[in-house]
Amino acid sequence: MTPLGKHLESSVKQLASDAVNAALADARCGLADIQAAWFSNTRQGVLEGQHGIRGQAALRAMGVQGIPIINCDNACASSSTGVNQAFAALKAGECDVALVVGAEKMHYPHKRELMFEAFWGGMDRELAAAQLARQQELSAALVLPEGAETQGERSVFMDSYAAMARHYMLLYGATQRQFAAVAAKNHWHSQFNPLAQYRNPMTVDEVLADRLVSWPLTRAMCAPMSDGAGALVLCSGRVLGRFGRGRAVRVRATRLASGVSRAPDDFSRHVGRLAALKAYEAAGIGPQDLDVVEVHDASAFAEIRHVENLGLCGLGEGAAMAERGETRLGGRIPVNISGGLVSKGHPIAATGVIQLHELVTQLRGEAGPRQVQGARLAAAENGGGFYDGEEAVAAVTILEKT
Repeated sequence: MTPLGKHLESSVKQLASDAVNAALADARCGLADIQAAWFSNTRQGVLEGQHGIRGQAALRAMGVQGIPIINCDNACASSSTGVNQAFAALKAGECDVALVVGAEKMHYPHKRELMFEAFWGGMDRELAAAQLARQQELSAALVLPEGAETQGERSVFMDSYAAMARHYMLLYGATQRQFAAVAAKNHWHSQFNPLAQYRNPMTVDEVLADRLVSWPLTRAMCAPMSDGAGALVLCSGRVLGRFGRGRAVRVRATRLASGVSRAPDDFSRHVGRLAALKAYEAAGIGPQDLDVVEVHDASAFAEIRHVENLGLCGLGEGAAMAERGETRLGGRIPVNISGGLVSKGHPIAATGVIQLHELVTQLRGEAGPRQVQGARLAAAENGGGFYDGEEAVAAVTILEKT
């Protein structure tokens, strides 16, 4: 992966090239070995007018020719979806060596209005306003503190996460301070990640004192806009010997799910829960077997929701679990050791492969001061877009140390 942050002078092509070359070098794999590629990006259409063939444009520029290049846009779950589809192609024998790339530029200072407008593309444009209003109505009975109406510049996704957080507070009695504990944990983790966008640890009080974005979320509880890229090389067991088995990590399972119609408080059928159950079944494991986890914390509240979806605790228990330190490095089940999206960064289409980059690093025992000792099984949960009060798509990938 590339470092995450503002790469104002780098193009999508350059970011993709940097990540791909690093992945090929790591795998001891040549460009000529790649038989198919999946490329993920969500912003070039809106912000550059590159509405199609984004993968061909980026990968042909670095010499990828002749092979299938599949463009994959599934909002924030785009590159996780690419991994899912590449895995299926390998299992089907359609290819033996696959490349999955996610590359995103979100910062265009001269197009600031469009930068925020682009987030609406991750929702059903016809229904999004009404769905958000319904989500906000669910917590109408919650008494908000004075000043809660003050909101800063933000994406519409933060209003969605804030509405979900308030509903969760009303149902389970969670507090803003517990959400802040999640963010503080991840900002503390990211100081050990040299590729993270932010590397400054924050206390719970500092998180709470940051600028309000959409109550109860302060800026430190929200993922920043990020430029960056990630790439993975996947291969079948038939050819693994060509690249060496020593540092290979096995994909135990990868599963996608879309949402279903459900009652607003029926979280047993949340899209993230559906994807998790499918992945556990395919992998033949349960949540108790996991050693380290990366989840889609585009907001601090989202980590709580997805920890519960993965079955790492019961419904309504995730906030207290985080406050007790169980998800911190050294805790019962470390979550978002990379710093998570709120501190490591969130380059939309690249986020899925970047989560897996962290887990591969952990399973190889190469994470340095953020290493989870003895990690053998890891899971990544990646959500994409919003539809009717939850993510539109969820991907869960389970990796195993070999």
